[in-house]
Amino acid sequence: MIALLILLIVVAAVLMVATIINRRNKPEEPVVDMAVPEECCGAHEVCDKDSLLAASAKPEYFDDEELDSLAGISPENLTENQQNMLNDVFLTLKENEVASWLKSLQIRNIQLPIEIREQALMIVSERRA
Repeated sequence: MIALLILLIVVAAVLMVATIINRRNKPEEPVVDMAVPEECCGAHEVCDKDSLLAASAKPEYFDDEELDSLAGISPENLTENQQNMLNDVFLTLKENEVASWLKSLQIRNIQLPIEIREQALMIVSERRA
């Protein structure tokens, strides 16, 4: 009876050692980061965050509510002060916010002066490439 108990203890010890060795030698599986990058919402096959087409009727504000006063004014009729307001907001944007800002302005019926519009479109096209 004692011999059987000793044999059982030895077998259990060998199994524990074998399990520990197996775990140490087993290569770790790579961790797959399923987090969606900030640049994309992950809801679409192709990221539409840089799309310039306004998909919703609700504008996104970038601490630029004062620009609503420029709605409906053509770029040629903007005063220097109004152009400076637009430029000040544009210069505070991160590159990944420019496309969303342009969509927001489109929804809000705010037109940019040609210089700011060209700079903004250049940033968006560079991000796409």
